[in-house]
Amino acid sequence: MDARVNVESILGLEEGDAHVIRNAGALVTDDVLRSLEVSRSLGTEDVVLLLHTDCGARDGDLDAAVREAAAQIDGRVTGYVYDVERGTLRGVPTPPT
Repeated sequence: MDARVNVESILGLEEGDAHVIRNAGALVTDDVLRSLEVSRSLGTEDVVLLLHTDCGARDGDLDAAVREAAAQIDGRVTGYVYDVERGTLRGVPTPPT
């Protein structure tokens, strides 16, 4: 939900390319799962998790947080950490579900 993170620009998306669900800390809550369910009913097949450095809602190991979140989501999930200072995106391996 951080205004410094322009998801569409970071991922090279155009308007209408993706359903973007934003929340503090990229936590997989019931609301997120409900939104994913609706998105999937509209044809979405892939999920991208994007956490970022200098997050006010997270402290600690962001890679572990990506893997933890991915484990809560069924289907194809790709994880990333965005470095807000450098403007770089780093992939995080997620276990297959």
